[in-house]
Amino acid sequence: MNTFLSSLFAGVTSAALLTFSASTYAQWFESTGHAQIQNGDISSAKSAAIKDAITQALVFSGARVSSVQTLVDGVLTQDQLKISSHGEIQKIELVSEQRQNEQFAITLRLDVFAQTEQCPQSNFNKFVAVTQSQLVHREHALMGQIFDVNKAISKKLFSALQSTKMSALPVAYYNKAINVDNYFNQQHDYSNAQLEELSARSNAQYVLLSQITNLAPSDKLNNDYAFWQDETYQRSYAIEFMLFDGTTYEQLWQNSYHTQAVWPFEKTAIVDVNSDRFWQSPFGQSINDINQTASYDIQAAMACFPTKGKIMHMENNKLVINLGKDHGLKKGQLLTIAHHNYLTDAQGNTMPHTITTLNTLVVEQLYKQSAIAVSLNDNPLPGVQINDVVEIVSQDGK
Repeated sequence: MNTFLSSLFAGVTSAALLTFSASTYAQWFESTGHAQIQNGDISSAKSAAIKDAITQALVFSGARVSSVQTLVDGVLTQDQLKISSHGEIQKIELVSEQRQNEQFAITLRLDVFAQTEQCPQSNFNKFVAVTQSQLVHREHALMGQIFDVNKAISKKLFSALQSTKMSALPVAYYNKAINVDNYFNQQHDYSNAQLEELSARSNAQYVLLSQITNLAPSDKLNNDYAFWQDETYQRSYAIEFMLFDGTTYEQLWQNSYHTQAVWPFEKTAIVDVNSDRFWQSPFGQSINDINQTASYDIQAAMACFPTKGKIMHMENNKLVINLGKDHGLKKGQLLTIAHHNYLTDAQGNTMPHTITTLNTLVVEQLYKQSAIAVSLNDNPLPGVQINDVVEIVSQDGK
C-alpha cells in the first residue's frame, strides 16, 4: 500500500492556486488517524480514521483553517483517496492501516502547502483554562450511575488539547464544579466577576466553559423475544462549548457537538467512568472522537488570538507581568500597555473597554510564566497601575 494514491481536488480555482506563492511552501507530514468500528461498519471507520489523519496533518502544518471539520472530506473508495481540501494538500501516500479489536488506525503521509507566516500571534502560546463541564440533566446519568462523567470528559478534553501541541495550551481546572447556566441561556447573562476569578486562579487568559445537554439512552437494539441475548442500548451524547477572554470577558467562540453510540453495559451495571472499560467501549470512544474534534476546532479558532497578560506588581520602574517563557516571550520582547475600563449602554449593561496607551515596555528578565519588563528608553509610565493589560507587539525579541 506504499504507493501514491490518486487525489481529486474539488473547487481549486486559479485564484486558489495563486496562494501557492513565495509565502507558502510544501512539506511532508505523517499522521495517524483513529476511529472506532461501530456495528461492524469497517468502511465508515476507515473513512473516519482518514479524516482524523488528514485533519491532524492540516492542523500541524499551520494551514489556515476556520473550521477543521468543514475543511476536509476524506473517503477511501477502491484504494483511491478523494479529497476536497481547498487546495491545501498536494499529494497523499497511504503508509499503513491496522485493525485492533474494534479500533481502526490508518497512517498517511501528506504533502501540504503550509503558510510560512500566518498571523504573528500564532507564534505565541495562549493558556486556556479547561473547566469542569456541567451535566444539565442528571437523570440522564442514571443508567450506569455515571454521575461523574462530566468531570471525566473534561479531563479527557484537557488531554486532547495537550496532545495537539499547538499554541493553545490547556490549564487543568476541572476538579471544581461550576454553574454555567447563565452563560448558555438565551439572555447570555455572563458573570464578568466569575470569568475574572477563573482566569486569575488558573493564570490563563482564556476560559473554556461547557455543558453536557444529552446523555439519554434510547430504545433497545435487540428484540425482546431474543431472550438469550444481552440487552443492548443506543445512548446519545451532546455537549456545548463557549470560550471567553478572561481579560475582556468577551465570548470568542461557541460550538456544539452530538453523537450516538452503543451502550454495551448491562442496564443495572454501575460503570466506572475513569476505567479503560468505559473509554474503550463504543460509547466512550464516541466521546473521545468528539473531544478530539473539539480540540482541533479550539486550536484553529485560537491560533490568531492575541496573547495578553496583566501587570502583577510594580516597583520603581520595573513591572512584573504574568507572561513568560511558556508563552513564547524572549528577552527584548516589546509590549504595549492598555487600561481596562467599562462602558455602560442605555439599558445599563456594562461592556468591556480597553484604552491602549502610548507606553512601550521591553522584557528585561524572563521566567517560566512571568517576566520583568521596563519602560523602553526609560520613558516615564504615567497612569500605569497593577492589573493593566499588556499585549505583545513585536514578533520576535531583539
